[in-house]
Amino acid sequence: MISVLLVDDEALVRAGLRMILETADDLTVIGEAATGRAAIGAVAGARPDVVLMDVRMPDLDGLTATTAIRARSRPPAVIVLTTFDADDAVFRALEAGATGFLLKDTPPRDLLRAVRLAAAGDAILSPQVTRQVIDRVTAQDRTGRRREALDRLRALTEREREVLVQIGLGHANSAIAANLHMSEATVKSHISRLFDKLAATNRVQLAIAAFRAGLVE
Repeated sequence: MISVLLVDDEALVRAGLRMILETADDLTVIGEAATGRAAIGAVAGARPDVVLMDVRMPDLDGLTATTAIRARSRPPAVIVLTTFDADDAVFRALEAGATGFLLKDTPPRDLLRAVRLAAAGDAILSPQVTRQVIDRVTAQDRTGRRREALDRLRALTEREREVLVQIGLGHANSAIAANLHMSEATVKSHISRLFDKLAATNRVQLAIAAFRAGLVE
C-alpha cells in the first residue's frame, strides 16, 4: 500500500482528494493537515510515502513546508497541488525539492497515476506546467548559457545522455525502457547517476538541463 498525507487548508478539497484516492486499492490516506506547520509534524509522525501539498496556506506555506520535509532523512515524495498554471510557485516548488507539480483540476486518473509514480521515484508534472517551465527557462537562456550547459554534460556517458534526452521529451521510466531497449531497473540506475552528476533533485531539472544543452528542442 502507498500511504498518502493530504495537506490543504480547505476541508472540502481534502475531502475530494480523499474520495479520489480511496477509489484505488493500492493507495491509503493516513492523515490530513490544514497548514504547512502541521504537515511537517504529520510527516514526522505518520511517515507517508507521498504528500499532496497545497501551495498557499496559513501559518506556513506549502513551499516552505516542502523544503523542510524534503530536508529530512529518507523524505517522502511531495507533489505540489495548485490552481495556478503560470505561477512562480512552479519554480519555487522545484527548488524546494518537490517531486511533482500538478494542477488541482488534474483528472482523477492522472492524479492516481502521479501518486503511484511519485512513490516509485518516477515523478510527473502536468504537461502544460512542464511546457511553461521549459519555455521560461529556454527564453532566459537565449542570452548565452548553452556552452555552460554543454560543459555540465561532459561527465555523462553516451547512455546517460540518451536517458537525459528521453526525460527531456517527458517520457516516464517505462517508456524510456521500451525506447532504449533496457530494463526499468537500469533506467532508474541511469537516472540516479544523472541526479548526482547534474546536481538535480527532480526530473524537471534534468529536462531543463537537456533543453539548455540543446539535446532537445
